[in-house]
Parts: sequence; C-alpha cells; structure tokens
Amino acid sequence: MITKQDLDEAIMECTGKRKPDANTCVKLAAFYTIRQNLFPSDDVEIDPMPKFEENYSYSNSNTNEIQFSSDSEFADAVNGRSIDEIMPIIDELMETIKVINPRLYNGVMRRLS
Repeated sequence: MITKQDLDEAIMECTGKRKPDANTCVKLAAFYTIRQNLFPSDDVEIDPMPKFEENYSYSNSNTNEIQFSSDSEFADAVNGRSIDEIMPIIDELMETIKVINPRLYNGVMRRLS
C-alpha cells in the first residue's frame, strides 16, 4: 500500500529535479493524481500560475546569459557572458581533468547527473 509519506517524498523528488524533462512532469502529475484520489481529505494546493524563474524557457529574461553570484574569481569571469562562450572552455577543462585526475572528473560528473 502506498502511504501519503511515500507520495510526498516522490513529489518532492520530482519537484527538486534540476532539469526536469517530460517524463518527470508525467510522474509528478501521476503522483499528485494518486495522492488526491487516495487521500481526498487532504487539500493539495497546486499553484495554477507558475512562478517565472530566471533561466527557464518561459522566462522573459535572456536565458543565454549567465547570472551567477559568488565571491569567486570564476564567478566574476563568467557573470554576464553567454553560455555559448563559456561551455567550450568548460568542456576543454573537463576533458583535461578527465585525463589528469579521473577520480575528480567522475565526482564532478556524478554531481551533474
């Protein structure tokens, strides 16, 4: 039997995805539907109007421009530049790290997935 806690955890996992895809959205809809049908007495609030976040396709801002704030030299260097400028440099760096330090490379790749 599925518990409310199981459904809530599954919903939180889907909403916490860094880059949700269509499959994630389908799962999220299914989890909310199951929760609503199994636990109708609990009011599930679903915001009908999504909040517009920067760097998402539905945002009005320039999604190609990097807005990253940190107190690092790297953040200062990339802030305001386009992703198309930065990604070839990051790709080259990652290929170098892959050869020099595979363990570090694998750790970074795990964090990105």
